[in-house]
Amino acid sequence: MTGQAPVVVVGASAAGVAVVETLRREGFDGPISLIGAESELPYDRPPLSKRMLSGQWTAERTVLRPRATVEGWNTDLRLGTRAVRVDAAARRVLLDDGDELAYGDLVIATGVRPRLLPGLPQVPGVHVLRTLADAVALRDALTDRPRLVVVGAGFLGAEAAAVACELGADVTLVSDLEAPLADVLGPELAGMLLDEHRRRGVRVETGVRADEVLVADGRTCGVRLVDGRILPADEVLVAIGAVPETGWLDGSGVPVGNGVLCDATCSAAPGVWAAGDVASWEHPGLGERIRLEHRTNAGEQGMAVARNLLAARAGRPATPFAPVPYVWSDQYDLTIQIYGRPRPGDALRIVEGSTAERSLVALHGRDGRVRAATGINRPRQTRAARALVAEAAPWETGSAPEHGDREGVPA
Repeated sequence: MTGQAPVVVVGASAAGVAVVETLRREGFDGPISLIGAESELPYDRPPLSKRMLSGQWTAERTVLRPRATVEGWNTDLRLGTRAVRVDAAARRVLLDDGDELAYGDLVIATGVRPRLLPGLPQVPGVHVLRTLADAVALRDALTDRPRLVVVGAGFLGAEAAAVACELGADVTLVSDLEAPLADVLGPELAGMLLDEHRRRGVRVETGVRADEVLVADGRTCGVRLVDGRILPADEVLVAIGAVPETGWLDGSGVPVGNGVLCDATCSAAPGVWAAGDVASWEHPGLGERIRLEHRTNAGEQGMAVARNLLAARAGRPATPFAPVPYVWSDQYDLTIQIYGRPRPGDALRIVEGSTAERSLVALHGRDGRVRAATGINRPRQTRAARALVAEAAPWETGSAPEHGDREGVPA
């Protein structure tokens, strides 16, 4: 494949690494540039709110591939460098150091950035959790066992609250829902998670939003809620979601909405692809446009994009990307695994275990079909339930993969 036009991959996390690694594994020996905004070697993000934050892992353990492996890919690796503009018509990328890179194919894998509260002060004690540096700063702050207010009770906020609690911090978790992850797990499973946080000593303020992070003497001192109550704090973590990192694409000709808008093959425009958290694509199995901020998807989509890129260059048809979405979360001694896309209002049927046991497999049903499966501390049975999600099994017949059906929510 020598003489091939260059491939430029913007974003050096899981998706970008998967693209480069797959291109080389599939035999592409043309020029590849891998552009990463952070100066560190590409690293894994899920451990940042888990083992890295707890101190169980060092930064070195989060590295996705050893330096020797990365160097073996024979790429133009540019860390600590940002892409600032794309000219899709001319197929060129401008970097913040003034360099311009020509490409035959561009892969956008820039991920997301933390969503911030309006007017969030940039003062000591205010944290977000996206980068390795963010994790180190919060971990260092937790060594003093501070009063920590976590604003946002999604995966990131709930995980960080659990770790901080186990490290001895005085933790308050603020959720605008009735329970952490209620919009994903549904009220019954989220209620179990709420009980677990409270049992461990976390104060959980539910059904209320944060209005303002307060400052005194140059650092944070608390959080004001929209109902006027004030939660005192030495440290505040804002974890209210993320925004696709697409601002640098303004005026580029690359279609952007809630992420980079792609077709079912992850192609956004001629010679332009997207993978990972930033990619919004038409999922052929689900029949809708989705964007996933999940680690497993980032790796799988990066591999799919590399193969479709090579197929397009060879004149072969690209393959639609249709994974079964998967995400996991570790909170205390609970490992939560989810296949599919559960939604508020889904029917729920617990087919293994129970919330009282804190160990179960549950199916989520919608429109007469099994749409998702959630497992808590039952990894083998949860993996088996994946098949029901993949085939969208009829809700009436969806049951435990090995041990039969149980009473549950009727279809």
